[in-house]
Amino acid sequence: MMMVSAAPAPAQWTQWGGPHRDFSADAGSITTTWPESGPKKVWTRDLGEGYSAVLAEGDRLYTMYRADEREIVVALDAKTGKTVWEHKYDSSPADGHVDQFGRGPRSTPLLVGDRLYTIGVSGKMFCLNKHDGKPYWSHNLWTDYGGTVLQHGYASSPIAYQDTVIVLVGGDDVGLVAFDRDSGSVRWKSPSFENSYSTPKIIRLDGKDHLVTLTAEAAIGINPVDGRVEWRYAIGTRAAQNICMPIWDEKENILFFSTPGPGSHGLKLTRAGDKVGVEELWINKKVRFYHVTSVRMGDYVLGSSGARAPNLYAAINMKTGEVAWRKRGFAKATTVLADGRLIILDEEGQLAIATATPEDLTVHSKVSLLSRHAWTVPTIVGNRMYVRDKKVIMALDLG
Repeated sequence: MMMVSAAPAPAQWTQWGGPHRDFSADAGSITTTWPESGPKKVWTRDLGEGYSAVLAEGDRLYTMYRADEREIVVALDAKTGKTVWEHKYDSSPADGHVDQFGRGPRSTPLLVGDRLYTIGVSGKMFCLNKHDGKPYWSHNLWTDYGGTVLQHGYASSPIAYQDTVIVLVGGDDVGLVAFDRDSGSVRWKSPSFENSYSTPKIIRLDGKDHLVTLTAEAAIGINPVDGRVEWRYAIGTRAAQNICMPIWDEKENILFFSTPGPGSHGLKLTRAGDKVGVEELWINKKVRFYHVTSVRMGDYVLGSSGARAPNLYAAINMKTGEVAWRKRGFAKATTVLADGRLIILDEEGQLAIATATPEDLTVHSKVSLLSRHAWTVPTIVGNRMYVRDKKVIMALDLG
């Protein structure tokens, strides 16, 4: 009897950080040599202000943007870029919002099943039907729960765990909240902390699920089942701007995180029953990731270091904290790992493809593609890449 194997599922990017929540893409074979104009443009279209990343599932894309005093959640046809549906709502930023870098939105949606979860710059959260954009339920994380009102607006992205959606809030006795995915009811609340701009991450610690995140003043570990805080590691802060999602080495139980103030840290986590121990392995202030994305290759974390120019693209050993190298050539940049290559997009709109080793960084192709501020991390599914700045969104062919 001939056995017929099932066709592989199409590549998807349904959450902040992509399919593995680590900014590594399920990419096809991609070329490293681009013409002077860059990768082939499949389509391009205007889009409004915002830094939300692009979700991709099947023939649909999902993201958010702003038009005047309204935020808009939009579904696009992945083949053409045409609008399929939009969900619009009033969303004025809070008093004291820093308009210098735009009025958002900044958070990236989350797609689970037939539901799309979004959070806007003023803390308005929606659960929408992914097919037509109609809301199932909504909350305001700032007014309903007393969440931390930040000068750059709400920027954390939601995370799915079992049948809940977990979000950072930063209010009294509501540091994090787990909402029932279907009803929107509160399943648990964590103890108080002040929120920053980071996004939670689920890791496996000695065989058990564990949630880690950065707050305004600390890195913390949470039991994702009930919201109980299992450890807290105090860190310095610069205007509460602890932003980047931590990186986890499950084999060595090493947690890496980096901030613009105190720099990069390596922590060793160990579990003994219901208790988690935290050991500080190293601190290195020479590598400081700001609002960028970084990726892991073996023992090394690679990313754009520096809050202001000149920025250096760096490789740091997450076991030892030793800096392998730092290179000029990019402004502050986001990074995605695809087909063993680094896709680097800096804030000036330069897009590059590079290869990294512990000894060096080799840039194969670089092109000026977008305009400032290009802060949105690229989305890659198969050979297709989606990028945006504050004016346009485009689809590129990397094959």
